[in-house]
Amino acid sequence: MTVGLVFVSHSARIADGLVELARQMAPDVPLLAAGGTDDGGIGTSFDLVTAAIGEADSGDGAVILCDLGSAILTAETALDFLDDEQRSRVLIVDAPLVEGGVAAAVAAQTGEDRDGVAAAARTATGSPPAPEQPSVGREGYSRIVTVINRDGLHARPAADFVKLASTFSARVTVNGKDAKSLLAIMALGLVRGRDAEIATADPNGRAAVDALADLVASGFGED
Repeated sequence: MTVGLVFVSHSARIADGLVELARQMAPDVPLLAAGGTDDGGIGTSFDLVTAAIGEADSGDGAVILCDLGSAILTAETALDFLDDEQRSRVLIVDAPLVEGGVAAAVAAQTGEDRDGVAAAARTATGSPPAPEQPSVGREGYSRIVTVINRDGLHARPAADFVKLASTFSARVTVNGKDAKSLLAIMALGLVRGRDAEIATADPNGRAAVDALADLVASGFGED
């Protein structure tokens, strides 16, 4: 089972579009749109949010992201009507709907628990502090690779990169940024032709660096 996500927006088109976007990077995550009113107007619906929570939570919990204050009120009301057991598994996160939603979806795809998914969403509230550059010496390792895919590290390849990085326990950076942070990687602006230094100070991190460097060098399978 996987943590599910519910996107609550005043617009059905916004919520549906976010599900479509996030699904490109998190195909195995339950992604539910709860946008608009019952009759398709602008606003929020208690019934739509309640139904979405029920679908999103398959036992591992769910995270809810909202676009405006009244959407949060609707989500909170829906939570009040859940039984105690399910309510304990569902969390409303204060984070930007789009950026937070995408980051949360990728975290859920990599197997993070509810709190880990929520933490990923919150990284969108501001730029996380940049980790210190690893001291690459006798106990460190790095590779520099050139981005070759046409559109660079846009959303889908960046998500693939983060998913792979998350399979390794070693701490790895890309141009000084956390390799497991989707938003940090996308913020690097690594377009075609730019170099990416993938590095680790972890003595056991060589395999992670090589795998990530090979992925970038492959062009992510894009033409």
